[in-house]
Amino acid sequence: MPTRTLPAALLAVVLLATTACAIPGSTATVAAPPAANASLAGLPIAPEDTGAHYDRDDWPHWSTVHGTCNAREQALLDQGQGVRADEQCRPITGTWVSPYDGVTVSDPSKLDNDHLVPLAEVARSGRIENGRRVGPRQWSRAERERYANDPDVLVVATARANRSKGDQDPARWLPDWDRCGYAVRWVEIKTRYRLSIDQAEHDALATVLARCPNGGAR
Repeated sequence: MPTRTLPAALLAVVLLATTACAIPGSTATVAAPPAANASLAGLPIAPEDTGAHYDRDDWPHWSTVHGTCNAREQALLDQGQGVRADEQCRPITGTWVSPYDGVTVSDPSKLDNDHLVPLAEVARSGRIENGRRVGPRQWSRAERERYANDPDVLVVATARANRSKGDQDPARWLPDWDRCGYAVRWVEIKTRYRLSIDQAEHDALATVLARCPNGGAR
């Protein structure tokens, strides 16, 4: 059976989740990646695109990424420790630390794969250029599939935390743990995919980053 161990880069992400500024009872701090505040300032602010059609089935997810492994299985393999998978690439044993609530899980069936910026939120995040909405409402099916299976977007978290989040943005939901890291990744994803933010979302992110070490800069 295939065995996967946590790569160094992803181990750093897990360690980040256990040392961030928002962790209850912890005095440890970490700095956010560079230019977090500058990236936030560069995001276009626009009301949510409530006129954009959203159907989850239009965003193909858990596509095959290699061999018999799909994107969900690969995320479980990459974000866990001591993970063992069967011949179909289904993780059967391992340990995962949910970065949203710090819960350690050893049963993969109790985990969800969350899109850090939810699919419905992406669909609503079309910027305005020359008075017209552009962005996700014009994405092709292939572009939507690329986002839905992007390993940098996927977060292995407890089902409880993921379902309490739903498709809410940071103005309405923030994790109990690692709020600094969560805010930074949210800004990075929206920047990379050229998405907009609404004013309340911007203000919530700015508040979190202001409380991070070095104002959200490494």
